[in-house]
Order: sequence, then C-alpha cells, then structure tokens
Amino acid sequence: MALFSFYNVRKPRQFEHKPIYWNPRKEALEERTRKIKRELGVLDEPLEEYKSDIKGKFIEGTTHLRKSRMKGDDFRIRKYKNVKLGVIVILLIVVFWVLFFK
Repeated sequence: MALFSFYNVRKPRQFEHKPIYWNPRKEALEERTRKIKRELGVLDEPLEEYKSDIKGKFIEGTTHLRKSRMKGDDFRIRKYKNVKLGVIVILLIVVFWVLFFK
C-alpha cells in the first residue's frame, strides 16, 4: 500500500517558460508596421510563401497518414474506406440481430 494512495495524489508538473527578455511593445510595434506595409503594398510577402511552409506538416508528423500518403491515398479514398467500413458494420449488426434475436 506504500506505492499507491488515494489521499496524496501528486499533480503533474506544469510547463513554465520564462523568457530571458521579452518586450511586448516592441513586438506589437513590429507586427503593426509589418501589417501596414503589407496593406500598402510596400512589403511583398505573399501568403503563398507561408502556405508552402505549413502545408503537409501535420501529415508528416503522423505515421498512419504518412503511410497512406505514401500509398497514394488522398482524403477522398480514406473517406470512402470509412464509409464502406461503417456500412459493413451496420450490415453485420443487422444480420446478427436477425439470426439471433428474431
């Protein structure tokens, strides 16, 4: 009983990141100037550059989606497989009900 207790449950440690130096006014000012320059057309940062950095990062981080992508499956094929699996499960439930409960 020494290994486990209901009364003295430890809480998990919280992540606390304390930056060495952070100036929120400077960061807000830089963001405002970047936004204004983008609106005026002075700063040419098309959003397409950011999309290439973001696109596909989630799929690369997960093993099952990466494997299905390597096979050539896209979201439509995965959706079709899920619908097909659902229909098969429903049919099996109906057959089981008819055979054993009716």
